[in-house]
Amino acid sequence: MRGASESQVRDALESGDPLPGTAGFAGELDGVLVRDVLGRQPIFSEAGDHTTWSFDHRNLSNPVAVPPGHTRNTNGLEQVWELPNPPAETDREAALEQVKTAVLESTREVESEGLAVAFSGGVDSSIVAAGVPDAPCYVAGFEGSHDIDAACDAADAMDRDLRVVELTHDELKRAIPEVVAALGRTNPMDVQIVLPLYLLAEQVAADGYDKLAVGQGADELFGGYAKVAKAPGDHRVEAETIRGAAREMIQTLPDQLERDLLTLRAAGVEPVAPLLDDRVVSAALPLPDELLVDVEASRRKVALREASRDVLPESVVEANKKAVQYGTYASRELDRLARQAGYKRRMDNHVEQYIQSLVGEN
Repeated sequence: MRGASESQVRDALESGDPLPGTAGFAGELDGVLVRDVLGRQPIFSEAGDHTTWSFDHRNLSNPVAVPPGHTRNTNGLEQVWELPNPPAETDREAALEQVKTAVLESTREVESEGLAVAFSGGVDSSIVAAGVPDAPCYVAGFEGSHDIDAACDAADAMDRDLRVVELTHDELKRAIPEVVAALGRTNPMDVQIVLPLYLLAEQVAADGYDKLAVGQGADELFGGYAKVAKAPGDHRVEAETIRGAAREMIQTLPDQLERDLLTLRAAGVEPVAPLLDDRVVSAALPLPDELLVDVEASRRKVALREASRDVLPESVVEANKKAVQYGTYASRELDRLARQAGYKRRMDNHVEQYIQSLVGEN
């Protein structure tokens, strides 16, 4: 069992508690495959044979993932947990205190031995870094990218050492087949997102660290996406409220976490995601619209920013962040490489065609 003890998982199954105080889990228990409600640990089995399984799909000939919140046994799939949907908390101060307590406890309990921090200078990675003050921080990006500039500014403000992993075209081309093999995916969005993470993690592993703390989950749990802030006016979400749109984003976590975790393990490190601890999830789910997004101030992740004030400089608390594929220039430069190789923008899915060419699929 990864991520929790067998007794914890057994108790969660018996009680039906979807958030039993872990950071996610998956594995085999009493001959049954099990995966936590947010899919924070992926697990796969051979199609039609739950007895042949692995945490890495590459070890199987016809892998299928166990869905989050499910078990798989000889009788097939059974959903055993659903993500709670509590009513919105009406006491602002109580809601903020719950988030603050959960976030600070979960980040401070991370074991720092053998640990580095993926650090972009935003509030997510900065609050994770604040919990492990002795761990080195790493940022990846092309020269002049937003993430490198933001990370350098935040590291200076926090008085932290920072290692910059500068991306190059040659490194992207080398890493793409390795990333595709780890993911089993060639769609450009997924590849663009994880390429900087993979190359950063490779350097972390080369420097002798075997764990990488990440800020994953914060955008989903705390309303970090523009489409959440624009709900219900954004066509990309179905919800009629900011809170409902944030919940839609939380439901996308299993697929994203599978992608990120498989990438990091392929690079030689084990991810640690304290902002996805059950305590943080439980504190985030009841947040009302106004503690997710302050629409008038165009300020997202309100509760998380307020929770970080005691441990982060003001400039870091309010720092703006770009999505990793844009903040590192990975998306821009992958598009450039595709065009240089003859895959022009007028072609359908030109970047994916380029990716497939590097892995021998076309």
